[in-house]
Amino acid sequence: MKFNGRTILFTALLVIIATISKLLFAAQLAWSGFSPIIAIALFSGMIVKDKSKSFLYPLIALLLSDVIIEILYQTGNFAFKGLYKYQWLNYGFLLFAVLIGWILNGKNYTRIFAGALVAPTVFFLISNFTVWMGHGGYYRPFTFEGLIQCYADGLPFYKHSIAATLIYLPAVILSYNAIMKRNYRLVLA
Repeated sequence: MKFNGRTILFTALLVIIATISKLLFAAQLAWSGFSPIIAIALFSGMIVKDKSKSFLYPLIALLLSDVIIEILYQTGNFAFKGLYKYQWLNYGFLLFAVLIGWILNGKNYTRIFAGALVAPTVFFLISNFTVWMGHGGYYRPFTFEGLIQCYADGLPFYKHSIAATLIYLPAVILSYNAIMKRNYRLVLA
């Protein structure tokens, strides 16, 4: 990944997409989980050749959008905080999507589609397990039934994260190809 004008433009586009999505969907419980962040992380793992830098796109997009939301919250213009306790866990879980992108590589439609299903699923499983273990959210009992209840509680978020990834991943790929390579293909070659 070379930092040049096109890279900066593409990164800014990712931040804008992440921020607008949070503004439109995050405060509405009916749309919670509908975010481009998993798609951005998956894409980054698929496209960035230098593995040590493949975490930059999702972390920059997530951090800057969270800071913008926090500023809006602090000024009374948004319903909840952009920066909150235990948020670093979501940043960490997001990196699994980058790793899935490394494995799948995105060279054909099957791999892109598989990534759009696998990455949100892994995020859902890990994040809800962590909520259950930490007694966050709904305070489910430390039993197998409690774990299943916690996963059931997260199903609306999971459904939205899969839908968002299926929509945003092709959009991010097309945007990348248009800005960085000046072509309009849906695969990462």
